[in-house]
Amino acid sequence: MIIDAHAHLWLKQDTVVDGMPIRTMENGRSLFMGEVRQMVPPFMIDGVNSAEVFLSNMDYAQVSAAVITQEFIDGIQNSYLAEVAQKYPNRFFVCGMCEFRKPGFLPQAQELLENGFRAIKIPAQRLLLKEGRVMLTSDEMMQMFHLMEQKGAILSIDLADGDLQVAEMEEIVQECPDLKIAIGHFGMVTRQGWLEQIKLARHKNVMIESGGITWLFNDEFYPFPSAIKAIKEAADIVGMEKLMWGSDYPRTITAITYKMSYDFVTKSKELTEKEKSLFLGENAMAFYGFTNPVELPYIKNMSE
Repeated sequence: MIIDAHAHLWLKQDTVVDGMPIRTMENGRSLFMGEVRQMVPPFMIDGVNSAEVFLSNMDYAQVSAAVITQEFIDGIQNSYLAEVAQKYPNRFFVCGMCEFRKPGFLPQAQELLENGFRAIKIPAQRLLLKEGRVMLTSDEMMQMFHLMEQKGAILSIDLADGDLQVAEMEEIVQECPDLKIAIGHFGMVTRQGWLEQIKLARHKNVMIESGGITWLFNDEFYPFPSAIKAIKEAADIVGMEKLMWGSDYPRTITAITYKMSYDFVTKSKELTEKEKSLFLGENAMAFYGFTNPVELPYIKNMSE
């Protein structure tokens, strides 16, 4: 059973980050931080990154379910993701997101939880603002974390490079020991100090997910031997049962296919079959509470 612990959906990008616009264009491109980038594959000509297109990719790749996280660069997608979760409850676990870059987000978080969201995402690397850093340990943040802990909601969070925000995370874990936390981007694995983020998973309710690991090792490219090495290194520190695979779909499939974002793991001779099963699905299934995941048949492609 394969479960993707880090993916994205949006209907349209139309937002501003760090004072720079991000806008959907045509042929899968977006205006992104002052330049035109291939945001999604060019066959997604309208730039709509829909659940239905993702499900088609998931079905072909035999991925049973996915966690839909969020990022400020895509704009806040709460309304669309609520629809997705209602329409496909067995395939998607969705994270809500608040406007954390300015005070007053606690009522937004309360509303998300009241409306059925079971996780909240913080793109914490985006909180290092020019006008001042938003601390993860601020009074309003801590109120939200206590509320999430009480409600049994999961915190999905991407951190800035290295150990910059690790001390704040340690304080959060001490204050809210029962808060379930998933740290993304495999600790920004190609950056100095990444293992300090991995070590946070020594705490009982903290997990690490690998969303983006293929773009982080893009210079090396498929089959990403250094990514396998990093997975083994992290497992030596916190155990394979604390690690989850994530694709960072759809941005990663501008360079590789969706299936390639995980089959470098299945094809590896450096990991045992049990380690692969834990990393690719079993851990995420238990952590996010997926029940009755679909079993998908293998479909031969036209090159086989």
